[in-house]
Amino acid sequence: MNHTPVLTMRRVGRTHGVGAQRVDAVGDIDLDIHAGELVAVMGRSGSGKTTLLNLAGGLDEPTTGTVQVDGAHLGDMSKTGLAALRRRSVGYVFQQFNLLPALTAGENVTLPLELDGVSLREARRLAEVALDEVGLAGKLDRYPDELSGGEQQRVAIARGLVGPRILLLADEPTGALDEITSEGILRLLRDRCEAGAAALLVTHEPAFAAWADRVVRLRDGRIEIVSRRSAVPPTVAEVMP
Repeated sequence: MNHTPVLTMRRVGRTHGVGAQRVDAVGDIDLDIHAGELVAVMGRSGSGKTTLLNLAGGLDEPTTGTVQVDGAHLGDMSKTGLAALRRRSVGYVFQQFNLLPALTAGENVTLPLELDGVSLREARRLAEVALDEVGLAGKLDRYPDELSGGEQQRVAIARGLVGPRILLLADEPTGALDEITSEGILRLLRDRCEAGAAALLVTHEPAFAAWADRVVRLRDGRIEIVSRRSAVPPTVAEVMP
């Protein structure tokens, strides 16, 4: 594993509201994720997992502390700079698919590339590769309403992984997928990490966390436990009850 930090979070906190309405979503977070590393985040509902993911990718601003991606301080960047960083370097897979219904699967995947100036031909080629990797070869021109829920989720995963992303942020990416497809997606995430990316995976499933190099457990918005993988990850079927 390369020891270059792709993501660095120092004393990061995020507070919503004021006074009696104040809620500390996360607090005092210190976390480094390196190139080649897959880190899983676990915790009960409301423990701050999604907030942590949003802070890591610049979708939300910390109330305290600093976040760096590939050495760039997100707090020092303009909105335009942050948008460019997210298009080029950060791949998101949201809990909600966030597919645009008027665009085909291929067009949904190519959208961030085209916004960043990639030619239509090259963007379509990269979309074909990404959709093939998630098992959707031949469905480039299908619209979201022509796809099953699991297929829509795989389109969303392809969009998050397309192109040379160095930081992958995935929020429950296998929620609508069967065991075999889920295992394929986890293998794909690990392959991207082996190729030099870093990934942060939010999950509630021990079977999926078993694929990570480290597991970070949140409790009330703070890191409670960090554990490391001690063996080759099992198959999903081996861990699922």
